[in-house]
Amino acid sequence: MIIKPSNRIQKIKQYYFAGKMAQIAEMNKKGFDILNIGVGSPDLEPHVDVVNSLIRSAKKPVNHGYQSYRGIEELRNSFSKWYKKYFDVDINPAKEIQILMGSKEGIMHIAMAFLNEGDKVLVPDPGYPAYTAASKLAGAEVLRYDLNESNNWLPNIESLEKKDLSSVKIMWLNYPHMPTGANASWQVFEKLINFAIKNNILLVNDNPYNFILNDNPISILQISDAKKVALELVSLSKSYNMAGWRIGAIAGNDNYINEILKFKSNMDSGMFKSIQEAGVTALNLNEDWFDKLNKMYEKRRRKVWEIMDVLGCDYSPDSTGMFVWGKTGLKDEEEFVEDILQKAHVFITPGRVFGENGKGYIRVSLTNSLEKLDKALRKIIHSVNS
Repeated sequence: MIIKPSNRIQKIKQYYFAGKMAQIAEMNKKGFDILNIGVGSPDLEPHVDVVNSLIRSAKKPVNHGYQSYRGIEELRNSFSKWYKKYFDVDINPAKEIQILMGSKEGIMHIAMAFLNEGDKVLVPDPGYPAYTAASKLAGAEVLRYDLNESNNWLPNIESLEKKDLSSVKIMWLNYPHMPTGANASWQVFEKLINFAIKNNILLVNDNPYNFILNDNPISILQISDAKKVALELVSLSKSYNMAGWRIGAIAGNDNYINEILKFKSNMDSGMFKSIQEAGVTALNLNEDWFDKLNKMYEKRRRKVWEIMDVLGCDYSPDSTGMFVWGKTGLKDEEEFVEDILQKAHVFITPGRVFGENGKGYIRVSLTNSLEKLDKALRKIIHSVNS
């Protein structure tokens, strides 16, 4: 290169899965037939009505122009009704919803809208790596807060209160939790809201897994006074099999939403209207959609439990979401995972990808067919016995 990269880009590393997928692609070129059961990309189709909605809408010439930065009114109204239906939360569709091209985009927008150089951010460990990356790109200092099995992977408020919180502006949350599958309760969210009010911290709950194998869907916005200090990211990627469509939203107080819009409106020119109209169709599906989806995921989860048993891992049968989090009992799960990749030709995600507290754990995704999971199981059994 004839110029040096920016200081901000040198603060982060390439996303782990980008490099690993490149390695797997090279192995496949050599004929190894790698089974990837570690990445959470839904393999099932969206509802047929959603696909048909996209096709009909895309045939209308008027829909191919620029769209509102906030998102079309119909989609914002649908998210508002969705919040009322499932969480009994009142969201003003004109002011308290910002449509996103996926919730990952929202993580960056929030960071850039509210963080200055030298601000501090509380990031869960283990947790989604994008929280750390977005915070660092915005110039903030990352303060990791521990989540561990002994506390059911929930924040320890008492421990957080002992930290110097004077420069902390944002605390990232993610419940139901990825990668562990832990779920927060009403009481936990209440404590977090009180903690945020006391310490002038903005809570951001990243909530894409609420309807996957979860008998108790909950939104942080259900808590009294939540809108004073909390935003919530929601997405159609996981619960509606629409990961590649990139449809999400931020819900919360309009003062926060307006600041995020200032940044977002300088980054894009709105989302393709036909995709937004298909999102409206998805959000208006009835509960039968989730019932059918979860019956499939339940069958897959049982097969993943078989894989975990063969690998000698402990796991919680009560976890939610589309992953199974297993404890290997080893200090270095990366070597364990690489050994499985080389010998069984099966890729499983190492827990350290998600932070120091992920060491010794592995993650397997339910976004794989029963046939694929069964094949992976047989290959692992063969490698263990050979």
